[in-house]
Amino acid sequence: RRYARLVTGSGQKAVLMDSPRQPDGPAVRDGLPYSRVAHLAEDVRAFVAVGGSLQGAGFSTPEFYATDLERGLLLIEDLGDAVFGSEFARGASQARLWRAGTDTLVALRQHAPPAAIMLDDGAYSVPPMDHGAMRIETELLLDWYWPAYYGTPCPADVRAAFNAIWDGIFDRIAREPKGWVLRDYHSPNLIHLPERPAPRHVGIIDFQDALVGSHAYDFVSLLQDARLDVPASLEAELLEHYITRVKAEDAGFDEAGFRFAYAALGCQRNTKILGIFARLAMRDGKRGYLAHIPRIWGYLARGLAHVELTTLSAWYERSFPAEGRARPLVI
Repeated sequence: RRYARLVTGSGQKAVLMDSPRQPDGPAVRDGLPYSRVAHLAEDVRAFVAVGGSLQGAGFSTPEFYATDLERGLLLIEDLGDAVFGSEFARGASQARLWRAGTDTLVALRQHAPPAAIMLDDGAYSVPPMDHGAMRIETELLLDWYWPAYYGTPCPADVRAAFNAIWDGIFDRIAREPKGWVLRDYHSPNLIHLPERPAPRHVGIIDFQDALVGSHAYDFVSLLQDARLDVPASLEAELLEHYITRVKAEDAGFDEAGFRFAYAALGCQRNTKILGIFARLAMRDGKRGYLAHIPRIWGYLARGLAHVELTTLSAWYERSFPAEGRARPLVI
C-alpha cells in the first residue's frame, strides 16, 4: 500500500490510499496461499466494508470521500499525526492513552460484526478467526524463528507436539464469546483524538484484516505492544479496569474464560510475532525488527504463566530455554 497526504489551498486535508489487489502467493496449506488460510485482505473491499461498519457503529475510522474498489484507490479522511506511539514518545501519559484504547474496546463489545456488509459491488462477510488461521500463524515460529535460532529446520516430532498442544487451546478459544477482532489494535495504528467524545476519541486506521473471534485478541494486542514496552503493572491495572467495566454491563460475563483467552491469545500472538520478525530479518533483510524480540519473549512469558497453560509453557522451556532466548539468531 502507498499513501499520499493531500492538502488544498484552503487547508482541507485528505489521504489518498493506493492499494491495488495483490496476487496470491504460492500454495502453502491445502492448496491455498498463506493469505487465504490466515484470512488476510487481498484488496480494499475489506478496508471499506469494515471501516464503514465501524464508523456506522460510532467509532473513529477514516471517513470515505471517494472509492474505486476495482483499482484499489481510496480518498479518505486524514485523522492527523497523534499516533499513540508518537504521543507517548513526546511525553504523553501512557496510562491515559492506553486506558482510552481499553475503553474503546469495551464499547466495541456492544457491536457485533454484521453477517454481511453491502458494498457497491456486492456483499462482504468478515471471516472467522478459525483454527486454520490461528494454527498457520503460530507455525511461523517453527517455519522461521526455529531455523534462525538453531540453524536447522524444526524436527517433525517437535512440530507435532507443538501443534497438538495448540490444537487443544484453539478448540477452547473457539468456544469463547465472539465479536470484532481488528487484529492490529496497537500503538502504530491508534490515533489520539481528545476533541471527540468517547469512544470516538481513539482513531483506528488499520482494520482491513479484521475477523470474528474472541474479544480478548485486540486487548492483548494493545497491552502487549510489540513495538514498545507496556509495563506489567499497567497491563494488570487495565485488565482489571476492562473486566470491571464489562462485568457492569454484562451479568453473564465469564471472567475466568476471558482471562484464559487473554493469556492464550497473548501466547498465540507473540508466537506469531517471533516468527514474523525472524522472517522479516531472514527473507527481507529488515534486521531492525530483531531489536524487539526480547520484549516479545517477555510478553510471552507473562501469558505462559497462566495456570492452565503449563503444558504449553513446558514446550517452550524445552525448545527455547529461558536462559538462551537472548542469544543472536542465525540470520
